[in-house]
Amino acid sequence: MTRLPVIVGFGGYNAAGRSSFHHGYRRTVLESLDEEKQIDTLVGLACLMKLVEFRGGVYTDSDGASLSAPQVAEKYRSQIEQNTLVRRIHSGLFDPDHVPLTRDMHLHDVESTKFTVSRRELPDPLPANWKVETVDDKNVQVTVAGDMAIKMQSFRTMEVQSAGILPTGFEPADQYNSRFHPRGLQMTILGASDAINSMGIEWDRIMQKVDPDEVAVFASSGLGQTDEHGMGGYLQARLRSNRPSSKQMALGLNSMPADFVNAYVCGSVGTTGAVTGACASFLYNLRLAVDDIAAGRHRLVICGCSEAPVTPEVMEAYSAMGALCTDERLAKLDGGERVDYQRASRPFGDNAGFTMAESTQYFILMDDELALELGAEIYGAVPDVFVNADGFKKSISSPGAGNYITLAKAVASASAIVGEESVRERSFIHAHGSSTPQNRITESMIFDKVANGFGISGWPVTAVKAFVGHPLGPASGDQLANALGVFADGIIPGIKTTEKVADDVVDQRLDILLKDRKAEMDVAFLNSKGFGGNNATATVLAPKIVEKMLAKRYGQEAYEQYRKKREEVRAQAIQYDQQATNGDLNVIYNFGADMIDEQAISIDSNALSINEFRNSVDLSFENPYADMR
Repeated sequence: MTRLPVIVGFGGYNAAGRSSFHHGYRRTVLESLDEEKQIDTLVGLACLMKLVEFRGGVYTDSDGASLSAPQVAEKYRSQIEQNTLVRRIHSGLFDPDHVPLTRDMHLHDVESTKFTVSRRELPDPLPANWKVETVDDKNVQVTVAGDMAIKMQSFRTMEVQSAGILPTGFEPADQYNSRFHPRGLQMTILGASDAINSMGIEWDRIMQKVDPDEVAVFASSGLGQTDEHGMGGYLQARLRSNRPSSKQMALGLNSMPADFVNAYVCGSVGTTGAVTGACASFLYNLRLAVDDIAAGRHRLVICGCSEAPVTPEVMEAYSAMGALCTDERLAKLDGGERVDYQRASRPFGDNAGFTMAESTQYFILMDDELALELGAEIYGAVPDVFVNADGFKKSISSPGAGNYITLAKAVASASAIVGEESVRERSFIHAHGSSTPQNRITESMIFDKVANGFGISGWPVTAVKAFVGHPLGPASGDQLANALGVFADGIIPGIKTTEKVADDVVDQRLDILLKDRKAEMDVAFLNSKGFGGNNATATVLAPKIVEKMLAKRYGQEAYEQYRKKREEVRAQAIQYDQQATNGDLNVIYNFGADMIDEQAISIDSNALSINEFRNSVDLSFENPYADMR
């Protein structure tokens, strides 16, 4: 019996806000929600952005006024809409009009220049045309004649000033003791905490049901940690007259999003891994989770990605490639000089490059038997993730044949599991939708050709990057969180930043949605295309489909027992959601807590026991190659 990998919890943060319980998704379809959900979404963002504080059962603003939830939503709606999703980079992150710059200046034929400098700041060796005289114990006077090179601090204005950044006012570093952590790892702690809390099941209770090595964590970042506390800091240190710190090198690694979850969030001693595949990195990690659960190697997997690439250096590198949409190009798209930052990302429309973003997304997957035993909420299932390369190609960054294979396999897999009718009538695509001219043509060609091959017409297509931008590694985590919202609320978000589909898009069999659409879906296909030929497509089943499958596999009586257990789990999960909506994120950060006593580990030929875990690690192996002896 093949175990079905089901999603029992998820969480994270991006430009739309908190992912768990569909809050981030609902920001993307805000105007299509009923009044109650609109208020709940806006109140959650108002608390996250520190516009209001929840005290004594009421919301209080900065003026000390007490507000009800509807009053919060009404008062701050416009401010929230302007300061979430893709928009202009604000000075709280960095000032895009005032980015520090060092210019080299070479002075020629200097007749005689004198200056006083600290003795310890003298270069070694001294330039040949420097004459040094002592002023006092600490300072010297330098006389220079001839040529001289100096560095001058200056500032520059960035050509690209739009990005998908966390809601204004929400700072991950303020949520726990995050000293020296790069922003991407701060977001890792928050995203993984949100996912674990969303389950409504205590971690210790789960660990009583599984062996320590039946848990795995697969997570990464595409670039590593690029800010001053990670690789950005140690690569620039000497150029900025600093020294690399002992933390920058280690914390800069792209495996750290997994390592931080193991060491500080869940305390796992199970399998760990960090797979990167450029923009498809999340789906690469999800594939490990799905394959290991289906094969019975693990019973629970935490899977995710976290990335904070909205830094001047990263953005200028991508801009140099011509990949990002500059302000000048963005203004030209609208035929004027005004830059519409909130519509910078326009998948499948007339566009001029993608929009950089930051995001952290984590998902908890269990095998179906464990989920039923624990009464876990099931948000969906991922039966397959397909990965294929492009083969020979001239440009390493250009698209190729691999994505045809991944999408065709995903559709074939879904057709085999849920039937061709469900796929033809009740499936949709979450496109990579990077908002580049090349992507809109090549990806639409793939969709259209696969649709033709499987007899699909009017295939709904959306793209979450229109709202939250492109965070590189976690991009498909954004897609998955949004797709789970579609299953829950029955609204597919339209690509509302795109006014019309571009003329060169191939869409004879597609329905590229430019407005929100109410639709009950059975299947979602998450498509990702990464630099270098990293193609991946995941098949995601709606919870209503999964529950029918479980009732058939285990019988109606067992399924009814599961539903009773689920009520208690739901109550616990809802309690966390209410706390988090009101600003208490309950961040899990166990630094130096509950450390394993290695001296107390006991081993015999059948098991390895660790005092801190109820169950042992099984060492009773059988020879799988007995027929070869």
